[in-house]
Amino acid sequence: MRLLASLPLTLLPLIAYNLVAFSQGTGPVFSAEFISVSMVSGAVFSMAVSDVLIAGALVMLFFEILKATRIGRAALIDHILSVLVFVAYLVEFLVVAQAATSVFFILMAIALVDVIAGFSISITGARRDVAFGNHGDGPY
Repeated sequence: MRLLASLPLTLLPLIAYNLVAFSQGTGPVFSAEFISVSMVSGAVFSMAVSDVLIAGALVMLFFEILKATRIGRAALIDHILSVLVFVAYLVEFLVVAQAATSVFFILMAIALVDVIAGFSISITGARRDVAFGNHGDGPY
């Protein structure tokens, strides 16, 4: 169960993209309208499938950043798996024709932010736990 909790949530948009791209193609499916709402101003707000996928990936990134505040072995495993997910995005972007889209590139950038933020948050937290060069002669 701990391994399941350590799986990066940025893996979910990768799986969703691949399910859609390999089952129906990348063209009209991602640009198809997903939701449309009439606004009070009279304008119509609409979101395409690709927009919903990116918004969902941003929500996953938020939860990944929250997970990055943990300490211990589970956090280390989570960081390693996040790097592997980013590598999977990168390899697929470079090698697979269905992944050569702007939507996939943005999803890959979100995975990269997850990796960088995870390590940055962990290092910052670890720095607070360890006092370097503090011999008790300062205010801290």
